[in-house]
Amino acid sequence: MNVTSIGTILAGQAELGAYTLSGWVRTHRQSKSVTFIELNDGTSVKGLQLVIDPALESYKSVAASIGTGAAMKASGKLVPSPAKGQQFEFQVEELELIGAADETYPLQKKGHTLEFLREVLHLRPRSNTFGAVFRIRSEAAFAVHKFFHERGFYNLHSPIITTSDCEGAGEMFQVTTLDIESPPKSDGKINYHEDFFREKAHLTVSGQLEGEIFALALGKIYTFGPTFRAENSNTTRHLSEFWMIEPEAAFYQLNENMQLAQDFIVFLLKHLLERCSADLEFLQAREWAEKDLLENLKRVAESRFEVLDYTSAVKALKESGEKFEFPVEWGIDLQTEHERYLTDKHVKGPVFIIDYPKTIKAFYMKVNEDNKTVRAMDLLVPRLGEIIGGSQREERHDVLLDRIREMNLPEENYWWYLELRKFGSVPHAGFGMGFERFLMYVTGMQNIRDVIPFPRHPGYAKF
Repeated sequence: MNVTSIGTILAGQAELGAYTLSGWVRTHRQSKSVTFIELNDGTSVKGLQLVIDPALESYKSVAASIGTGAAMKASGKLVPSPAKGQQFEFQVEELELIGAADETYPLQKKGHTLEFLREVLHLRPRSNTFGAVFRIRSEAAFAVHKFFHERGFYNLHSPIITTSDCEGAGEMFQVTTLDIESPPKSDGKINYHEDFFREKAHLTVSGQLEGEIFALALGKIYTFGPTFRAENSNTTRHLSEFWMIEPEAAFYQLNENMQLAQDFIVFLLKHLLERCSADLEFLQAREWAEKDLLENLKRVAESRFEVLDYTSAVKALKESGEKFEFPVEWGIDLQTEHERYLTDKHVKGPVFIIDYPKTIKAFYMKVNEDNKTVRAMDLLVPRLGEIIGGSQREERHDVLLDRIREMNLPEENYWWYLELRKFGSVPHAGFGMGFERFLMYVTGMQNIRDVIPFPRHPGYAKF
């Protein structure tokens, strides 16, 4: 018999006929004349109804052990269903119990809160909600690679262990094999020459700096991998380990960078709306989700993306008449409440904010002629605020060196980054998008811990 998935069947992509199915039991209903089992194999929100004759020998021998969560294999025929609300049913001819689940299995037919499901992290992917979320995550990851591949970008595996602090913020996890109780010292300071890498090393906060090395050789690259922040923020929007997508392109300036970011977001949204419609519709119907989630995503995908410089954005905020928790003055870093006002009320759609004050941005961003602002860009979308942040990079050696010194960064750590500006330097630009933040936006999930398989945050790093 043919082997297929339940998702393929429910999508109408399988012909009627004989098949073998495998999956886990959602419900088991018995009567004297007929037995129904809802089987789900993780490929769709809904399961497929198995119709079984109670007199079937392979069923009778295992019937008492078929509880919710049990793993089964069924062979039989896919036929049209006479019941309302379902197109197909599966008439079982042979049944095999692969793995029983006893009465302590925690995911019963009743609904479970997201808080409870976070406590059973090893089982939550079997729930409808998290099955939908992680199918969407998988499809989104595929779409990321598809987008860049089709545009001639090379995928770069940037290092997880690094000796450079891309953001200059210092919130990095240290990697060491030294005895932390009594590390070797020289002149009263820790002697990192005795450490594994012979110098102080950390988990990366970004693959951007290494990405620039390859962009200035291959032309266009992108990284897509885990990054780490040792920021002690225990909120619904922060993780200690998360995934970043960071393209970098030689000969790109700010306008080309903004166009790439716009095309990227539109491509991802349209791809997911087409390929994950059933999962997105299911999530939209959850009690905690916005009821117009899909319509909002479609609207962004079809929107004109506006451009607003930082100074004009601050002016609009100050003249809005809104009472913000964080007062607005030129030179502040825009907060989420400011960003959402700009998208939801001022522009009423997605908008790029450009030319930020250099005092609130990273050292590597290109300084404008006014020497007060940099060629930075943030893409803001309705309901969320910032979804992408990027910039044109500073390609002038002396200006970059001045910025490193202004921010009191150790020059010796960036010698190679400065040399890139001495040997065939060109304008180049890139951006970063937090994959989990994007997934929150698409799925409507309210907690970032619910869109990553194994969340790591302050006080928690299980599995």
